[in-house]
Amino acid sequence: MTTLTQEEAHRLFEYRDGVLYWKERPRSDFKSDLTWKQWNPKHVGKKAGCWTGHHVTVSINKKHHALARVIFLMHYGHLPEIVDHADCNPMNNDISNLRAATKAENQRNAGMYAHNTSGVKGVVWSKACNKWIAQIKVMGQIKYLGVFTSKADAAEFVQLARDMVHGAFANHGLKGT
Repeated sequence: MTTLTQEEAHRLFEYRDGVLYWKERPRSDFKSDLTWKQWNPKHVGKKAGCWTGHHVTVSINKKHHALARVIFLMHYGHLPEIVDHADCNPMNNDISNLRAATKAENQRNAGMYAHNTSGVKGVVWSKACNKWIAQIKVMGQIKYLGVFTSKADAAEFVQLARDMVHGAFANHGLKGT
């Protein structure tokens, strides 16, 4: 199985403002007249990719590729373990929003879970002590940071801890962070 190369990506697509557009395919790209006839030139100049429910993908030689990964490859010439969307928006494939990440860094950039009841990432209410608990996940382990009478104090403390531990990948569960 061959992997997509930077050269092939540049031959197939034009990148403009976070979007890939199909380019004209020269006849030399095709091994036979049959495969030449299978190429549909009506796609030339149109946006490439479709939404799969998790991210935008594009099909190249019957193999699906995440659009963000193709764009990253086109700009940097290599593919990291994960291409992370800094703003957590999988539809925003602008190169300035894409960065190399490990699986752990990508998890640090996760937003607030849907089942969160406090409205603050990393802050939970404890019925047992009738206070707010601040916690953060570090290397797969939940670390308890303290107990607070005020939800605002717990939120401020957990955000400071997250910034210190997660650095550029810190995500506080708010839009645009």
